[in-house]
Amino acid sequence: MPGFDVRVNSHASGPWASGRAGRALHDYSDDVEYQVAREGERMVHQRLRQVLRHPTGYYESKISVDRAGDSYKVHDGRVVYGPWLEGTGSRNSPVTRFPGYFTFRRTKPLLDRKAPQIARELLARYRSRGLI
Repeated sequence: MPGFDVRVNSHASGPWASGRAGRALHDYSDDVEYQVAREGERMVHQRLRQVLRHPTGYYESKISVDRAGDSYKVHDGRVVYGPWLEGTGSRNSPVTRFPGYFTFRRTKPLLDRKAPQIARELLARYRSRGLI
């Protein structure tokens, strides 16, 4: 199933006298993971609009973000032809001429580069509200 996991590691230091700061940090960490995953979903949709030759809308409608344990996952909902579109199916090149679009595999490194900026923007928002 094409997709990728989104995980964010965070490190906090300093005096944490009350449990409120710990809860806020946990909420911030979860919010960062979710926002990064949502950005990944947006990037996958953008890439699919560029590469799909005859889009029906069905495959694009199945791209979503779901919680996977303690992180979030961007996936295609296990659409039966998803591996073929990604290029990891048994019917891809050399069996056929179609190598796949590599949508998820190309999006992941781009998303990894955007993640720190997303985290900084959210941190500024949390700080402005006095949560952290």
